[in-house]
This record gives sequence, structure tokens and C-alpha cells, in this order.
Amino acid sequence: MERYYQKEIECASPEEIRKIQDEKLVRQVRHVWDNVEYYRKKMEKKGLTPDDIRSRDDLHKLPFLSKADLRDCYPYGLLGVPLEKCVRIHSTSGTTGKRVVAFYTQHDLDLWSDCTARAIVAAGGTKGSVVHVAYGYGLFTGGAGLNDGSHKVGCLTVPISSGNTDRQIMFIKDLQATILCCTPSYAAYISEQMKEMGLGPDDIPLKAGIFGAEAWSEEMRHDIESTLGIKAYDIYGLTELSGPGVSFECSEQKGMHINEDHFIAEIIDPDTEEVLPDGEEGELVFTALDKEAFPLLRYRTRDICSLNRTKCSCGRTLIRMEKPKGRTDDMLIIRGVNVFPSQIETVLLNNGYSSNYQIIVGRVNNTDTLEVRVEMTPDMFTDNLGEIEGRQANLVDGLKSMLGIKAKVTLVAPKSITRSEGKAVRVIDNRKI
Repeated sequence: MERYYQKEIECASPEEIRKIQDEKLVRQVRHVWDNVEYYRKKMEKKGLTPDDIRSRDDLHKLPFLSKADLRDCYPYGLLGVPLEKCVRIHSTSGTTGKRVVAFYTQHDLDLWSDCTARAIVAAGGTKGSVVHVAYGYGLFTGGAGLNDGSHKVGCLTVPISSGNTDRQIMFIKDLQATILCCTPSYAAYISEQMKEMGLGPDDIPLKAGIFGAEAWSEEMRHDIESTLGIKAYDIYGLTELSGPGVSFECSEQKGMHINEDHFIAEIIDPDTEEVLPDGEEGELVFTALDKEAFPLLRYRTRDICSLNRTKCSCGRTLIRMEKPKGRTDDMLIIRGVNVFPSQIETVLLNNGYSSNYQIIVGRVNNTDTLEVRVEMTPDMFTDNLGEIEGRQANLVDGLKSMLGIKAKVTLVAPKSITRSEGKAVRVIDNRKI
């Protein structure tokens, strides 16, 4: 039986959602105009005032915000309240340029924890659940977001953070954890460590996992579900908007329900910036309707996906976003072809390999090169050179069929690629472009 944390919102009619969004958008635009000089100047440049925004139908008139804007405004340029009203900051884990620092009032934190509580309940969480939070804590939003949502539901929360995987497995067993929260790559690593310890799905009490913070394929989901004996739920969010919980999967696992009472989603053509109809694939754009301290309007996420308004059999009426297939800024253009890491991962997992791989891009004589390094599983590991070459050739063919270009494949020994306890480093781009 499907459970809801706030059924009156999660199952509200489209008309009710529309009314909430219209009222909040008008109020939020006025809040931003009055308190965020940087965005007010953007509106003035387009000849807009708050009076021009009367409903969601006027959203397309507003200017976009990008990560470049957030870096330009570092640290306080987009702050929507006096600093003394803020109670917390979080920051992105980006490695280029200045970090993005997001601010939160207590009201912002309360609404965020409601969003993650909805995700936990959708994954089967109740007051009797033990939620093992192995996302990183600190400036990263993952640990704090699921931690606070778990408290809202009334679960017993294990705030273990990431690292020390043997201890993670011990606590999962000894404390009878029922829900695991971490990145999908770390969940895969936990299952790998369990196998080395002689443990299988029947030896742990886990029933569900809530995994996000990095892209992962359906094939990786199925692999995690079978090795841990759980149902794996996707969760989506960005530090810029609050953190995990902007959207979440229900038991149907057919897209993530967006918390529409707090966020308006749009899909745009990333080149023309034209708003696209539901069902079409493009760049995901979010407007935060409630954020007091860091109120972003029309923020370009760079994630590529589509929106689905068809009724979900779980009973929720919240619009669903498909799993992002990649990002416009993480997308690799190799010899003129758009390549997403998720496409490569699909080929590898479909051929029985693990999710431990690296994509290495280079340039030789002005021509792009693409190499995929992937670990063999212990079962397939061999020193038979002919067998290894045959396996590599099969993957070369599979990748060419998926991508349309040829990639070099290098099979390496099990556990020879460095593991990550947070976001996995999948792509190494050595081109000087």
C-alpha cells in the first residue's frame, strides 16, 4: 500500500497545485525584486516589474539564472534576507571557479525536511524504520537533507556519513537498518565489500535505498537491487535549490515526482531558451517558490530530461521528471558526437561488467580520442590475453552501436580503479579545449 507524508499536497488536483503555484510565484517575484538587487537589475533590463507576473503563465517572461550568475554573486549577492536571519549554509562540491554558497533560514530548512520526508515515506519509511544516512555531512547537502527528513518522519536515524565501509556494514546489520541513503556508486561499493566478507542480501535487513547526487543508469539500479536485496529509489536535488528532495521516486519507479508546491519545473531548448511542451527532452529549469534566503527564479540546472504529467498509479498527482540522461555541461562532444557517460554505463552493465569504470578523453593531432577503462569482475578475471582481447572487442562493438563512434576499451583487474565514498569520478578529460 502506498504511503504519503503530506497526502493533501502529494495527491492534490492539478487545479489546486496551479492555485498554489500562482499565488506563491507572484509573492516570490515581489520578494526577489525587493531584496535581490542583482536579479532586479536583470528584470529591469528586460523591462519587467513584479506587476508583469500575475501567474505561472507569465513565468517565461522572467530572466534565467545560471551557475555563472551564482559565482559572480559569491558570496552574498543573491541573498534575499538579512544575514542575521540565516541559520545555515551549504555549498556545492564543484572544482572549477568559486564554489556556490547557498543560504537557509529556519523556514527554508523546515520546508526542505518536509520534501525529504516525502521521499522517505514514498520509499516505505515509517516511525519504525531505521534510516542509515551514508551521504556526506558538512557543506554537502546529502547528509543533512536526509537526516532532517528522517527526523520529520520519526525514524531512528543513523548519521554515519560516508567512509569506513566495514563499519557501515556492521551498523547496518547490528542496528537493523531498513533504509540506506547514499550515492549509488557508494551503494555499489558497499555491496562489493559485503560480497568479500561473505555476506549476501539475506544477511542484512535493508529493504530500500534512496540514492542520488550523481547520474546512474537503470542497469546500475537493477544491479544494486539484486546485490543488496532492496528496492532502489532515485532522489533529485541541487544545493542551489535546497538539496535532495526537489523530486523523488515512488514505488512505481517511473520518474521522480517534483514537489510542485515548492518548485515550478520547465523544460527549455538549451540553445534557443524556448520553453518546450511536456514530454519533450531539454534542459531542466527550476523556480523556487518558498526559499527566503536564496530565492532562485528560473535556475538553469543543465540537466537533460523531460516532464510527464500522466497520472501515476501510486496516487500522487505531482508532475514527474524522467531520470536525467546527462548534463549539458557534463555532456562530452567527441569528434562532433554528443556522448553521455550514462550511455557508456548502460553498455558496460548490459554486458555483465561492474559500475567501476573511467572514461578518458584526449586529443592527438587535433583528433579526439575516447578510452573506456572498465574493471573485470572476479568471475571473468583471467590472464588469458586472447580472452581479454575478445571481451574488449565485444565492448568496442557495443559502444560503437550505442554512441556512433569508436572507443578504445581497456579491461583492468578487479578493484584496480579507485573507489569513491561520495560522487564517483567517471570522466577524465585531458583535452586542452
